[in-house]
Amino acid sequence: MSVSNTDQDYTALPVASQILYEDNHIIVINKLPSQIVQGDKTGDRPLSELVAEYLRLRWNKPGDAFIGVVHRLDRPVSGAIMFAKTSKALSRLNEMLKQHEWQKKYWAVVKNPPPSPEGTLIDYLRRDEAKNKSFVVRTKTGNAQLAELSYKLLAKSDNYYLLEVDLKTGRHHQIRAQLAGMGCPIKGDLKYGFARSNADGSIHLHARQIDFIHPVRKEPVSVIATPPNDAVWNHFASI
Repeated sequence: MSVSNTDQDYTALPVASQILYEDNHIIVINKLPSQIVQGDKTGDRPLSELVAEYLRLRWNKPGDAFIGVVHRLDRPVSGAIMFAKTSKALSRLNEMLKQHEWQKKYWAVVKNPPPSPEGTLIDYLRRDEAKNKSFVVRTKTGNAQLAELSYKLLAKSDNYYLLEVDLKTGRHHQIRAQLAGMGCPIKGDLKYGFARSNADGSIHLHARQIDFIHPVRKEPVSVIATPPNDAVWNHFASI
């Protein structure tokens, strides 16, 4: 049932302009690099709460709106992030993730050229909780997990290279760690070896596209997210 805009403020909420896709079961947001998906020690209001507030106002709900976090993006990363609006959708989407039934593509801007125009990286990643960082290791030791991604060189500028990354597994800081291990740290990613940080604290890693089968309607859905508005992203987005 639709609700009249007359006595609703939801269109004034900043998150309303970030919506890429919405139906009765799911909502996809174009996350900003400054936003966190869930609450953390910073105390900053997370995107999950902002989306829940939008849903409460949009659909005139008397209490808190249900919002299910399906997956996450690191704070300095931008792009498409999906939330479930119903418990049924959340359960089915979680199972689809476990079965690797989503396809997630990322754009990454790096300083150094990749060793070949396209390739596949298969590594073991070991997570260091104290440093909040993952390291590429040679063998499966301790908590190391298998990590796989494919990349393709899409374009280059005078100073940078644009890679498309097809993520096969979902490990902690996987793209950041594996690209750095290949010798291609992401622009602005000081933690993984880039020479300097971006002024706004972002890194040039963007969740560009999500392709999946709708958890309820069983129809294919593809969602594409426009990168943030800055000189580097604008150059590559215009190619």
